[in-house]
Amino acid sequence: VQLQASGGGLAQAGGSLRLSCVASGRSRYDYGMAWFRQAPGKEREFVAGVSWSGASTYYGDSVKGRFTISRDNGKNTMVLQMNSLEPEDTARYYCAASHSGRWDLRMDYWGQGTQVTVSS
Repeated sequence: VQLQASGGGLAQAGGSLRLSCVASGRSRYDYGMAWFRQAPGKEREFVAGVSWSGASTYYGDSVKGRFTISRDNGKNTMVLQMNSLEPEDTARYYCAASHSGRWDLRMDYWGQGTQVTVSS
């Protein structure tokens, strides 16, 4: 599975951004997908995940109630809608996929990442 992330950019605190991740290279949707982020000097952390069907979603504590993850298998796309952005959300965001249903750094596939910068 190849993953291509897009949609990052600059936003003000309280604003919104929408990230997209397009998957290619596999005809079966037998993998969960997730977003991770990594800020300078910090470890990569889990942000949100969605099951292969889209029916189940999972969020990191710091983004619950502000971010929404979804996927459209017909378009091979996963979306992260980020609202009420905070400067602490500034990081490079990576999309990832896993056949095992885990949401950690052992994901099977990683995209190249997209930068999100939130100004105060």
